Amino acid sequence: MALSSSEDERVLPAMLRQLFQSVKEKITGAPSLECAEEILLHLEKTDENFHNYEFVKYLRQHICNTLGSMIEEEMENCIADHNQGVESGYDTVVQYVTKRTQESKEYKEMMHSHVMMVVVESMINKFEEDEIRSQERQRKVQKEKNNSYCTDNCSDSDSSFNQSYKFCQGKLQLILDELDPGQPKEVRYEALQALCSAPPSDVLNCENWTTLCEKLTVSLSDPDPVFSDRILKFYAQTFTLSPFHMTKEIYISLAKYLELYFLSREQYVFTLSAGVDITNPNVNRLLKKVRLLNEYQKEVPSFWIRHPDKYMEEIVESTLSLLSVKHDQSHIASQKIMDPIYFFALVDTKAVWFKKWMHAYYSRTAVLRLLEKKYKSLITTAVQQCVKYLELCEGMKTDDTLGHSKYCGNKQKTFYYSGQELQYIYFIHSLCLLGRLLIYTQGRKLFPIKLKNRKESLSLTDLLVLFTQLIYYSPSCSKMTSAAHSEKYSPASMVTEVLQILCDQKECAVECLYNSTVIETLVHPIHNLMKGIEATPNCSETALIHIADILARIASVEEGLILLLYGENVHSSKEESSTGAHIIAQFSKKLLDEDISIFSGSEMLPVVKGAFISVCRQIYGTCEGLQALLPYSLHESIAKAWKKMSLLSERIPTPVEGSDSISSVSQESQNIIAWEDNLLDDLLNFAATPKGLLLLQRTGAINECVTFMFNQYTKKLQINRQKEFGYGVLVSQVASTAAGAAALRNSGFINALIAELWSNLECGRDDVRVIHPKSIPVDPIDRSCQKSFLELVNLLSFPAVYELVGHQDLPNKAEYSLREVPTCIIDIIDRLIILNSEAKIRSLFNYEQSHIFGLRLLSVVCCDLDTLLLLEAQYQISEVLLHAQEENLLETSEGHRDFIIDGLSVERNHVLVRINLTGGPQERILPPRMLEKGGEPYPWPMFSSYPLPSCYLSEVVRNADTKKDSDLGKLLLCFKMSDKQMDWIENSRRQFCKMMKAKPDIVSGSALAELLEKFVLHLSENPSVCCFPSVEYTATDANVKNESLSSVQQLGIKMTVRYGKFLNLLKDGAENDLALVLKHCERFLKQQHSSVKSSLLCLQGNYPGHDWFASSLFMIMLGDKEKTFQFLQHFSRLLTSAFLWLPRLHISRYLPVDTVESGIHPVYFCSTHSIEMLLKAELPLVFSAFHMSGFAPSQICLQWISQCFWNYLDWIEICHYIATCIFLGPDYQVYICIAIFKHLQQDILQHTQTQDLQVFLKEEALSGFRVSDYFEYMEILEQNYRPVLRRDMRNIRVQNM
Repeated sequence: MALSSSEDERVLPAMLRQLFQSVKEKITGAPSLECAEEILLHLEKTDENFHNYEFVKYLRQHICNTLGSMIEEEMENCIADHNQGVESGYDTVVQYVTKRTQESKEYKEMMHSHVMMVVVESMINKFEEDEIRSQERQRKVQKEKNNSYCTDNCSDSDSSFNQSYKFCQGKLQLILDELDPGQPKEVRYEALQALCSAPPSDVLNCENWTTLCEKLTVSLSDPDPVFSDRILKFYAQTFTLSPFHMTKEIYISLAKYLELYFLSREQYVFTLSAGVDITNPNVNRLLKKVRLLNEYQKEVPSFWIRHPDKYMEEIVESTLSLLSVKHDQSHIASQKIMDPIYFFALVDTKAVWFKKWMHAYYSRTAVLRLLEKKYKSLITTAVQQCVKYLELCEGMKTDDTLGHSKYCGNKQKTFYYSGQELQYIYFIHSLCLLGRLLIYTQGRKLFPIKLKNRKESLSLTDLLVLFTQLIYYSPSCSKMTSAAHSEKYSPASMVTEVLQILCDQKECAVECLYNSTVIETLVHPIHNLMKGIEATPNCSETALIHIADILARIASVEEGLILLLYGENVHSSKEESSTGAHIIAQFSKKLLDEDISIFSGSEMLPVVKGAFISVCRQIYGTCEGLQALLPYSLHESIAKAWKKMSLLSERIPTPVEGSDSISSVSQESQNIIAWEDNLLDDLLNFAATPKGLLLLQRTGAINECVTFMFNQYTKKLQINRQKEFGYGVLVSQVASTAAGAAALRNSGFINALIAELWSNLECGRDDVRVIHPKSIPVDPIDRSCQKSFLELVNLLSFPAVYELVGHQDLPNKAEYSLREVPTCIIDIIDRLIILNSEAKIRSLFNYEQSHIFGLRLLSVVCCDLDTLLLLEAQYQISEVLLHAQEENLLETSEGHRDFIIDGLSVERNHVLVRINLTGGPQERILPPRMLEKGGEPYPWPMFSSYPLPSCYLSEVVRNADTKKDSDLGKLLLCFKMSDKQMDWIENSRRQFCKMMKAKPDIVSGSALAELLEKFVLHLSENPSVCCFPSVEYTATDANVKNESLSSVQQLGIKMTVRYGKFLNLLKDGAENDLALVLKHCERFLKQQHSSVKSSLLCLQGNYPGHDWFASSLFMIMLGDKEKTFQFLQHFSRLLTSAFLWLPRLHISRYLPVDTVESGIHPVYFCSTHSIEMLLKAELPLVFSAFHMSGFAPSQICLQWISQCFWNYLDWIEICHYIATCIFLGPDYQVYICIAIFKHLQQDILQHTQTQDLQVFLKEEALSGFRVSDYFEYMEILEQNYRPVLRRDMRNIRVQNM
């Protein structure tokens, strides 16, 4: 494609035009000349037709002809001489040859060739000619428009790329001359019109830009409004179309103009007394300039991060310099001159510009640095304005203050703002600016601030106190106009919005809000109201609602809750009845009991009540909070209010069609129903803790609360806005009690849960189109059923199972319809677990998957030994599973019978071993559920009859009687020194602790039995230590021999003896002796029962579960029935017996009647309540893991304690658990559980992630845990918590017993 010079001159312009025409759309879309250049430079990357353009082909051929031979020569030289300094890497060769080529003579000649220069010049001339014609057309169009000064933003040339060549220096100089104020009006108009037609980038890149900027700044003050508007339009056009570094210049020039305008005394002076009339031409023009500046302020943060810091800093500094302008008031003593900040507040009342500037670290750093070093006066004046407004509110009457803040409710279009309104608008702007400033650490470091007419500096706390006082001192605007609009700008709403943002930032809240001074200020008005004093002249119901909202947010965070409960003196031993939580509780109780007359009859009173109960709910929803609020009996007050509302809702008349009262009755009924639901929700939140659940049960409203929870659950609603997770923990907590399980059944919750499970397991969703077949599950429990599985695990604690299943037979129908869906737990057992008939198997679409689901559920549920014994007694599950294994045998050719290894047989084998073997982690071996790789996928022997194969029995050394140690001898000697009983008690405890730390293994066998026997005997003879009175018991073995034990107790005896023989602790005949012990225990405890009428199954007779503590004592005493029962008689007088020996207080007369009727054991509402309280304080990650998993720690702890840790700990650790609690006190039961959670922390966190925490905790033994290893840790817990826990444990009894 070699062309001559004349041909080049002729063809090249056409080639270039073709190229530009092809990329026209890309270039015209570029915001600036630099961007257009960038597009052209990277065209090869972005345009797939790049190499097809004629100009590109010509250019490539031209370079090849001119430089080709030289490039090839240089490459050969480079490769040949690579050992002389140039490496042979490809990139290095290219870079080297490129450098040499650019330095060559040939390259320079090519770049300055005559052809290239001629082509470029001809193109420029052509562009200028096109532009001149375009301008002439524009002028003709302009003359045809009457009284119109607005022009198009760009010329009519063929592309915006052409514009870059149209504006020359001479023309700009001409415009400068014509813009001179001495020129005629028409000339200046024409000059300005030409300037507006030019691309802003060309204008700003001209050498005379600085002079032009000065001319424009002067022109902004022109009295002619049309000319001034044209200047502003040029500024606006520049802001819209130009790159950042150009708009920065325009912005700074406008800001400097405004700064000089306000500093000049020759200009129009604005005073507050005169107000602002926006119809005034001077005011109107000024507001337009301020508005233009403010609009750019709000837009600039979106793109200034892409440019050097200095650009941003120049904008920030020019802005802060303008806003910091203060007039010298000396020449106008009687009037206050308005500073620029007032006008900015008018156009941006909520300081949105400052919010955006502070959002990113990039700009926030610059703003805060300049505020600290040069412009702190801006913050000072903002604070001063807030102080002045508060003083005004305190000093003026209500009506006057309302007039002052009239702007907050003015919905109509306003053309005049009075001085008071301007002050209020500036106050709102200052409030928003300070609120945003306080969010950030560096912003808070600007305090304290020194104010005029104030001796002390204003600290951060002082500012927050000021904000809080503004809520209840400032007026409400609701009476002036519509509530929705007035609340938007009312002082209380604005301050509340600021404080809400601060509450949501934890670090900020801790530094600003979480101190006693701020809390005292927040509760000050309600403190006054309780004393019968008017809180403040303007303190309305709305203000109290705002205060309650802030308090609720504070209480929802751990640090804030602790401050409300204890103040800043957390470790104080005295009762802090004056702390925030107590004042709030007292006030809420008075509101509920209608003991405060100040708001009686107010329509807002229910909202105020609800707001403050919401604060209390945040407090009593935690264990420590409930403990603090117990004296106020809030549950009773809320229940009383709910019952009252419930009666009212029943009396609401049915609206009659056509009646005028329909709307009023409907609104009234809606309000009553909403308030009734709110109270039910408040009551429901007591169930968040074990003790709270007891209080809820006492109110008699548990059924209604659970029904309400179920209705909310079906709507997929959360508990409240402070709760991150749903109702999982509440269900788990409620299901841990018999009354709660009954309420769940009555509400329809269990029915819905089972229906959802069946739908996922058997049916699949009806609304899913069958386009693709359902995938075959690869996990034992399909992911679609995992949620239902965990919900059932949460539900089926022993109290729940006994209430839902006890004394009920299985349906065992002859035929089951395929459409028959289970509705209760009995149906689940019948259809998924005990598949003992062909009819049941045929009724399942997915037999194997569904049965494995049932077996997995059985495996988890039977980890609770009481549940296992109940299911075994009622349904003989072992026999059913063994029979199923028998049917899984296959006759081989040699006459042998081998088990068919499949998913079901492996699962059944695991369950059979689990339910028939008792022992801790080192005492039994459970077969895995998974097959192994290799030739023998399942090496574990299966069985279809007893006894179990020996391979499942651990080979650890069985218990042998421990020889007495010298230290043990010292401990036994302690019991002979009985001069001062309290001294020997403390001495024996010290010796026990020393022995547990040094030689824990010797605390076992007959030595342990002797230790416990003597220690409990001495304690029971000390009246000051005893908690329960002595009970005379004269029955002999002959008297009780013919009495019968429950089938659960009988099976428990067999399990105990089997375990005792395995440990070499019991001998033949032990079953009869243990049965006698349990019969004596039942008669002995029955003497202390109280009469109770209840529909709960667990209260219909003796303790429903097995007596695991008595069985453990029988094993510790090596099967001696006389020693065992004698020990239990002495032990029953001690407080420890209430928490270790669960049958001890079953329907006992030593408990309050309402506690007995609840069916909730003290271990649950006292011990596990304390465990949850300590868990939150000591192991917050573990506590959070439980809540994230929707599982209550109390449920697993109740299971551990009820069965004395059988199957979870090895026997020696069970002995240490019992001995530690007896020697050191019942509170050690709590400390041991906390130590277990500490031991399991990493496992708990891991299983929270895998979403099977409850399954892990129930199925897995506590491997590696030893009580002695955590003795020092438990001693620290004792020092910190014993007084509180001991007091709580003693309070379970009937008072004045």
